[in-house]
Amino acid sequence: MIIIPAVDIKNGKCVRLRQGRMDEETVFSDDPAAMAARWAEAGAGLIHVVDLDGAVGKQPKNLQSIRNILETVSADIQVGGGIRNEATVRMLLDMGVSRVVIGTEAINNPAMVKAVSREFPERIVVGIDARNGKVAVEGWTRTTEVAATDLARSFEDAGVAAINFTDIHRDGMQTGPNIEETRRLAEAVSIPIIASGGVSTLDDIHRLLPLEPAGVVGVITGRALYDGALDLKAAIALAGGGVS
Repeated sequence: MIIIPAVDIKNGKCVRLRQGRMDEETVFSDDPAAMAARWAEAGAGLIHVVDLDGAVGKQPKNLQSIRNILETVSADIQVGGGIRNEATVRMLLDMGVSRVVIGTEAINNPAMVKAVSREFPERIVVGIDARNGKVAVEGWTRTTEVAATDLARSFEDAGVAAINFTDIHRDGMQTGPNIEETRRLAEAVSIPIIASGGVSTLDDIHRLLPLEPAGVVGVITGRALYDGALDLKAAIALAGGGVS
């Protein structure tokens, strides 16, 4: 299982939100690239970068910050936030991004997501963010009636690299991951699952490890790293590696 640090960017700064609320941010650094470098130096093989402004604005807004990260670190980078069309996917991949995370369009335009997944096999990640089991989109500002498991099943055999599954109520709250919902999703599909939301201690990672046989291949963690509650090197050692 891989441990994936999150670098969330808002107005060019590295921040963390509480439950995705744009008005509840904590700024951790004015230099997202320096923060990404810190996690890479600690052993991260994959870093999860989110353009928060892009997620709400429906197109990438922090491209220069993303370029700076790509120029600064050798770790693989996956980027999400505001990716609404094939042109944006292609642009990010051409920039050097290893994986592109698509969330809202998995609901609004699944045909496009499947098309780019087949065109760029193992380079597209579907982001499924759920509130009470229902998928939320557009920077978590709108909750649909679509069940997370149903959306995940619809992308079987499309060639997606993984599904990033976030429990919104846990995100940024350091209350522990939603083990049962994560297990349910992993058992529903053959697509690899990356868990996110609420991971704050080594014990949380220890609780997720038994889900690995079910298909949970990675864990994204953010606030706990920034607050110092979770040591990245220790987490990577516990999980057995940091490279995808």
